Amino acid sequence: MNMAENIAAAAIDLERDMQALGNRARDAAHLLATAPTAAKQSALHAMASRIRAAEAPLLEANAADVARATAAGKPASFIDRLTLTAERIEAMAKGLEDVASLPDPVGAVMANWQRPNGLDFTRVRVPIGVIGIIYESRPNVTADAGALAMMSGNAAILRGGSDSHDSSGLIVACLQAGLEEAGLPTAAIQMVPTPDRTAVGMMLQGLGGTIDLIVPRGGKSLVGRVQDEARVPVFAHLEGICHVYVDKAADVDMAVDIITNAKMRRTGVCGAAECVLVHEDVVASHTPAIIAALADKGCEVHADPAINAVAASSTPAGDNDWGMEFLDAVIAMKTVSGLDEAMGHIARYGSQHTDCIITEDGETAARFLNEVDSAIVMHNASTQFADGGEFGFGAEIGIATGKLHARGPVALEQLTTFKYQVRGSGQTRP
Repeated sequence: MNMAENIAAAAIDLERDMQALGNRARDAAHLLATAPTAAKQSALHAMASRIRAAEAPLLEANAADVARATAAGKPASFIDRLTLTAERIEAMAKGLEDVASLPDPVGAVMANWQRPNGLDFTRVRVPIGVIGIIYESRPNVTADAGALAMMSGNAAILRGGSDSHDSSGLIVACLQAGLEEAGLPTAAIQMVPTPDRTAVGMMLQGLGGTIDLIVPRGGKSLVGRVQDEARVPVFAHLEGICHVYVDKAADVDMAVDIITNAKMRRTGVCGAAECVLVHEDVVASHTPAIIAALADKGCEVHADPAINAVAASSTPAGDNDWGMEFLDAVIAMKTVSGLDEAMGHIARYGSQHTDCIITEDGETAARFLNEVDSAIVMHNASTQFADGGEFGFGAEIGIATGKLHARGPVALEQLTTFKYQVRGSGQTRP
């Protein structure tokens, strides 16, 4: 065959392989939908044991991934998300056990009522089916996504970034070994075997109707492509442009602690603060300490003229700084006249992900919590708590910023839908 024929044959092979992967997932989802809770819990504990036992090969595989990403010139924030350590591997295993300890949502009764004609109605939680999860550099997402999908009775098709291919492949092998040990189908958690981006396009088309939902977890370009091309429902957030508003009634020490943590604990996560809004009455009293603490942690501050006038360690902000997801040790800071201007700025430049107010004024806090239209709104707490584990959900696949079905951390309950069971005694409709 000539080159064109070889390319065409390879495309046919990939389409066939991807369809087969979808078919296996659909069969596995059918079995998982009625799998006993104990079997799913047993699988998760076995997965955790396999992850711990594979620490050395996982670190070795991850080192190869990190070396390639470093050689390719990836930024420090990307490398941080990609890197596994012994502590992160243990956290991954512990996350699997945490999911096992959560109530099984499948079969839970959401509501029950009777009609005058004697019909009995019950709304119960059921799995969605087959979930395609497309993500970028974080290997731990492999374990979180596989665990949450399986515990909620769904089959998962995982497509991690090519940068984490070695790490994710070994993690999936551990998850499948746990499934097999518990007597559950290994096809319940599968990984797309190729880094070819054509496979992503096939997933977005639904693999012949075998995929019920797509969950993207990554940067703006990935999520944008998914939202543009998907022919199946999507849970997603495009960006994590998180704001912290320092009210005139904010405690300065609390503001320093919260903002430093919200920005610098991990700069590359979607819950990292990207913009601080400061009430004009406390610019002189609060911003010098906030900026000094950020600078001490290595953070660059882009501030407006009023803030720059009292804090020499900041640099002038440009129009592009508002609404920017830096995902790095950079933050924007702006003066506002009060709560209404702060909420207006968030509405204009935010991404409806996570926004916070720091204040000792309960009425002002209540207005912020009620009126800011974001998936997560916080009072006197770091935006880095925007995480399913911190919500008590065990783990999460991502933060959904849409308004239909799921919003905020996407965990077990959000990966189910419901159906109605109607019980009668021979009723017919007149």
